[in-house]
Amino acid sequence: MFVVPIYCFPPVETPESKLLILGSMPGKASLRAAQYYAHPRNLFWPIVTALLGASAERSYESRVELLKAGGIALWDVLASCTRETSLDADIEKSSIVTNDFVSFYRAHPKLTHVFFNGAAAAETYRKYVLRALPEEMMRLQYQRLPSTSPAHAALSYTQKLAMWECVTQVVNADRNTHNLGECSGTKLPSPARGRRVGDEGVCKEENQ
Repeated sequence: MFVVPIYCFPPVETPESKLLILGSMPGKASLRAAQYYAHPRNLFWPIVTALLGASAERSYESRVELLKAGGIALWDVLASCTRETSLDADIEKSSIVTNDFVSFYRAHPKLTHVFFNGAAAAETYRKYVLRALPEEMMRLQYQRLPSTSPAHAALSYTQKLAMWECVTQVVNADRNTHNLGECSGTKLPSPARGRRVGDEGVCKEENQ
C-alpha cells in the first residue's frame, strides 16, 4: 500500500522565544484539525495552560498566543515522513526529513532550553539532528519530559503536570539565570560532540 508523506506545521514562535517544546510529528487528529495536539485526550494543552494560569477551554488561537506571550516556541523534530498510523514506531525511517534547526536557532538567539514531549522526540532529535549542529549551538540545554499522549498512560495528569513544571521555571526565570532546580523530568546531556541526548529507544508513543 502506498503511503503519502505527511508534513509538520509551521512553528509557533516569536523572536523573543526563550524555550522550545518539540514533538516528533503531528498525529492524524492534529493533521485533520491543522492544530498542534488536537486529540481531545492529549494532555498537552491542559498541562501547558494550567502551568501558565489559563483555561484550556479557550480557543486554539488564544492558546497559541498564550505560548508566544510566555516566550514558548512549539514545533516538531520532523519536517516530513511517511507513517500509516499515529504511532512514532510506525514512522518509515528511510522517509525521515528533519526540520532546519540551524536556521531556527540562529533566528531565535534568546532560546536557552529545548524540551522534548516524550522519549520518541528526544531520540529522533539525538539521532538525526544533534550531531549536525554547529559548535555555536552547543549552549542549549535539553530535557525530556513525559509524553502528553494518551498512549503514555503510565503517569496520571497530576504526575505529568508536576514534571512539566520545568517549563514555567524557565518562563519565569531571570534572563540571565537558567537553573532548572529540582526538575522532575529526565535531564539530558549537553549537546557536545558525540554525546547522546538520551539513551531511550523510540517508544511506541502515539502523536495526537
